[in-house]
Order: sequence, then structure tokens, then C-alpha cells
Amino acid sequence: MILQVGNASIELPTQLLTNLEVAIPWKHFTDAGFDISCATENGKQPACDEMMLSGMTGKLLGANAAAKDAYKSVVQASLAFQKPQAWTSKAFSLDKFDLVFLPGGHEKSVRQIIDSPVVHQLLCSYFPKTQKPSSKSVAAICHGVQVLAESTFKSGKSVLHDVKTTALPSFFEQSIYYATKPFLGSYYKTYGPGTPSVQEIVTKRLGDPSQFCNSLSQTP
Repeated sequence: MILQVGNASIELPTQLLTNLEVAIPWKHFTDAGFDISCATENGKQPACDEMMLSGMTGKLLGANAAAKDAYKSVVQASLAFQKPQAWTSKAFSLDKFDLVFLPGGHEKSVRQIIDSPVVHQLLCSYFPKTQKPSSKSVAAICHGVQVLAESTFKSGKSVLHDVKTTALPSFFEQSIYYATKPFLGSYYKTYGPGTPSVQEIVTKRLGDPSQFCNSLSQTP
């Protein structure tokens, strides 16, 4: 997704979306005057995880009515959402954008972007350009931070190696997984049972564990 105001823009490359993490930011960016365009792997219209909209997950733990209405509005009214760019196109680049925004999502199809070598390469090229006083920025929510963590330079270091960051805390991820496991199975574990949490994955790619910040720790 690219949200644009003049030369300012936001890029959101993902295929299966968590409606709350896409629709609400989209609404706020739109209200702020951004023009929006969207990028998915092959240029196909993205879709929200249906479990979060109308399945058991949505009824128990999903987004509220306002978030669902915002998602419907995006789907029905946004040409950019309906006809996204393809991040696999040789002509596609992040360089012209001022802000890259990566939403989260835990349903297993989100691995499409987390594991994408093309996305990793795009972010490795773009991330160094965000160093201030540059006006460029990167924002990510939840599992979106894992996309950045997996993006590594030729040196083997993640683009997040030298920065402070946050992501989905292990406590929240593990708690909801075990609470829902009896009726949702491994739904809340993107890579399946026994795999590391998002926090563990991200922290291992930082220069120092203290660079991971969350509201449950004493890290400032």
C-alpha cells in the first residue's frame, strides 16, 4: 500500500491482511490527505483474513464493528486497493516513496511476505535511506516487524541490527496461542507449534537484546 501526499508516500506490500492493521491506518492516512496505492506479490487485490472478519476468531477476538466498516470501505471505494502494483515486477522500487508501512497478520499466508527474497531485497535497498536527516521512514505493526528482521544485508546483519524496535511481545503471542489451541489449533502460530515467537526472531537479529522494547519490560 502506498499512501501519498505530494512527494510523501507509504508502501504496504502484503497479500493476506489483518483488517484492523490495514483498514484503520488506511483510514487515518486518508483522513490526513494521503493518496493511496497498494503493492502485493503479483498485483492481485489483497484480502483480509476471513477468520478475523466472520469466523470464530472474528467473533471472539477479531476487530470491532468500526474496524470492519473501515475495511469494507477500503475494499469498495479504493481503486488503489482493487488494482495494486506487483512487488515482483522488475520495474517496482521503493526508492520513490517516503514511507514504507508493513502491517502484521498471523495467519500462515502472511509468510508470503515474511519469506519473500524480493521484499527483503527491496527493504535492504530502502532502509538505509531512512537515516536522518532523510524524510524517508519505515513503519511496521506486529508481524510486519519480522519482515524487516528477516531482511539482511550481504554482511548477514538485519536492517534492524543497529536500531531500537518493538513487535508482537512473546507473552501475548504465546498466551493467545495456548488459549485458542483447543478450538483453533495452530492458527495463532504463523510457522506452527514449537516455532520461535516474533519477539524471539526479531531480538536475535538485533545487535543487543536490549534494543527490543515493549510495554511489559523495563526497557525505556
